[in-house]
Amino acid sequence: MPILNVKISPAPSDELVAAVSETLLELTTGILHKKRELTSIAIDFVRPEHWVVGGKTLAEQHRRSVYFDIKVVDGTNTKDEKAAYVAAAFEAFSRLLGDLHEESYIYIEDVRADAYGYGGRTHAGLHRGSTYLSVFAHLFHQLPHLSVAHWSHVPHLPPRGDHGPLTSCYAAKNGAM
Repeated sequence: MPILNVKISPAPSDELVAAVSETLLELTTGILHKKRELTSIAIDFVRPEHWVVGGKTLAEQHRRSVYFDIKVVDGTNTKDEKAAYVAAAFEAFSRLLGDLHEESYIYIEDVRADAYGYGGRTHAGLHRGSTYLSVFAHLFHQLPHLSVAHWSHVPHLPPRGDHGPLTSCYAAKNGAM
């Protein structure tokens, strides 16, 4: 569910909007593993006479530039994925726009799941149930591989004996009840 805010310096055209959006969709789904159907892109065109780098407009420098930010939920992408995304996006915009100024920026913003969302709900609210179920399923799947000794080091559990629901789940799954 990322949203991308893009500013580019060439003259507006429907063809460029289509090329930029398709490029960003491919990069965002391919490298950052985001869902295409939940990715939004807003593109603004800034006249080269209104974009200043180093005290000179892009028009004076005969260069083009891009700035875009993408908001993703914190912890959903690794440093390597983000670095690959920035490199691939810069390369893609170099091809799309031509004569791209070095001072073109790509900003991946990690936002908290409880501070970001769509459809009137936060990301945390949208995925709360599925997250709990997947964690429970993972833990339940691991129970046959765990013995009571694995749980005895946990401070809030008694050192030996009945460990409540965990022991009961383990015993039930392994036919001991």
